[in-house]
Amino acid sequence: MKNNYAILFFFLMTFFACTKKSHDDKNIILPKDSLPTFLSLANDDNLPLNLKQKYNKKALAIIITQTDDSLNKVNLFKIANRYYNMSDWKAYENTTKLILERSVKSKDSVHIAKAYTYLGDYYRSQVVSDSAFMSYFNAEKIYVRIHDKFNLAKTFLSKADLQFNEGDLFESEITVFKALRLLKQQKDVNSQLYDCYNLLGILFNEREEYNKALEFHNNALNTLDGKSIPDGFQLKASSLNNIGFVYLSMLNYDKAKTYFRKGLKQKELLKDDPTLYAMLLDNLAYSKFKSKESDGLPKQFYDALKIRDSLKLTSGIILNKIHLSEYYVSKNDTLRAFQFSKQALNLSRISNKLGNTIDALKQIAIVDPKNASKYSKEYIAINEKLLKAERKMGEKFSRIEYETNEIKDENSNLQEKNKTLVYVFSICTLLGLFFYVYKTQQARNRELLFKQQQQIANEDIYNLMISQQNDIEMTRIKEKKKVAQELHDGVLGRMFGVRISLDSLDKLDEAHAAPKRKKYLAELKHIEEDIREISHDLNREKSELINNFVAILNKLFENQQNTYISKLATSFDSHIKWELVSNMVKINLYRIIQEALQNCNKYAKASTIEVVFKSEINHLILSISDDGVGFNSKRTKNGIGLHNIQYRAAECKGTVTIKSAKGEGTVLIIKVPIDQKINLQKNDS
Repeated sequence: MKNNYAILFFFLMTFFACTKKSHDDKNIILPKDSLPTFLSLANDDNLPLNLKQKYNKKALAIIITQTDDSLNKVNLFKIANRYYNMSDWKAYENTTKLILERSVKSKDSVHIAKAYTYLGDYYRSQVVSDSAFMSYFNAEKIYVRIHDKFNLAKTFLSKADLQFNEGDLFESEITVFKALRLLKQQKDVNSQLYDCYNLLGILFNEREEYNKALEFHNNALNTLDGKSIPDGFQLKASSLNNIGFVYLSMLNYDKAKTYFRKGLKQKELLKDDPTLYAMLLDNLAYSKFKSKESDGLPKQFYDALKIRDSLKLTSGIILNKIHLSEYYVSKNDTLRAFQFSKQALNLSRISNKLGNTIDALKQIAIVDPKNASKYSKEYIAINEKLLKAERKMGEKFSRIEYETNEIKDENSNLQEKNKTLVYVFSICTLLGLFFYVYKTQQARNRELLFKQQQQIANEDIYNLMISQQNDIEMTRIKEKKKVAQELHDGVLGRMFGVRISLDSLDKLDEAHAAPKRKKYLAELKHIEEDIREISHDLNREKSELINNFVAILNKLFENQQNTYISKLATSFDSHIKWELVSNMVKINLYRIIQEALQNCNKYAKASTIEVVFKSEINHLILSISDDGVGFNSKRTKNGIGLHNIQYRAAECKGTVTIKSAKGEGTVLIIKVPIDQKINLQKNDS
């Protein structure tokens, strides 16, 4: 159903593009008696196309020989209008480019801007959206410069319509509100206000903000109360159709039918606008079908289809056949349902209308469940293609706007520089020297401040290590007391008991003493195991004391895991003898890890982070890697985080290696030299 909406809006905007080019013909005094005759005949709808083209060509031949002045350009615009209304696109393009060339030559800003809007209309008719956007944007810049608010608003409206057709809904909304703000400052602009409100209604309906859509469509309808818009345009019927369509989207079928019926009752609708009549008829029939009303069905579907067939309205025909397929599905006539959906799909493929193809695929998947998976795959592929195309076009529009501004800014800057270069050269030199001195002093101050901050941070980490050492020392004292108590209360008491028992065996004969001796030996074995366990506990305590730097790091890693969703894997080479590594190196390594984790959390978007310590002869290796988005390490300028890491590695006389690429994660390797007297791989003695 969204296609019906888009078809109508495209038709209306095209219609207004044509009609606006006929409004320019008023109150023009023509220089030759034959010229008005040729122009009038070229605009006579009762004549065949070839004759209208012939008369327009004759009028053009007369105008080209005349003096290139403002009146001459007005007449050229009249020629372009007629070619547009005849859909003679090549002649229309050539005439518009001729006007633009002459206007640029004579530096006529008004006609340059107008020629750009005509050129934009040409590119839009040929579906060359980026060129159309560029043309409208060029016109917009000129109208801003010459303060022509009315034509600027019309250009905004054309640009907003183009953005809407390309799926750039957000930018379209911004642009149409720009046009609306300007138009509200003007008088007698009901036609343009109607277009603004109508487009806003369509935009909000697309975003399913139905109340806002109804508000703007009713605003559009209210602008038609004036007499500035001829009834022959059938805008009231189109607004009634739009309002009905919003209610249809809201599943309020009774309201929808009411507005579609009102639209169909407009005088001379079928004669003035058969396309709109067929659309209203199809929408009414579909609303009846959805509300399970059978009156007039399926005849109204077929009547709408017949009109669309006669006018060769491809999108309308496709939509009609999809509706008929839905209707026959409800009647369990699967054969007809399949035939209409198949016809709709084939026609959409031939016409290369991807939006229609998506709708047709959805319907045929319902009536042909055996091949539903095949249709679904095609649907997904086309839908992704459409989304990418819309996103790409939106980005292209933004890039055109940005690059055009950049070029204009560069040109303006070059002109200004050429004018003032001689006068300001000496001043610039002095300012440059002053700036250099200032920057140098500022850099020195920053370096001193940076070193001061690093010193404070180092002191914080040192205090943390001392605090950790105190905690471990307190734990060690408690453990020693516990071991002494266990030895005194448990092991020594038991050993004393066994010794007394063994002494008593001397008073027994060998036969009675032997089994008791075995029992006491077993007890001694248990005591030996208890002593061994206490010894192991003491060894573990020693290991914890030695590795308190590892404990500090583990606290950092624990905080990381509790705060962020990324998985963190850590590994410590067992050969590293941390007690032989200087505190300065430990502090810097701790800060490097802290900084690297912070970079991963802020920028990498990684799901897994790995921190690994390895030992080599005379070197300690720290490797921090992630599977995040990565970056181009050759092009990206180092930020303060990477600068800090390099600074700390340099303090340890170490090296930093960064390996990264877009989409391939990042690997940071720190290699710190250790005093050659310390062999980190030496086994514990």
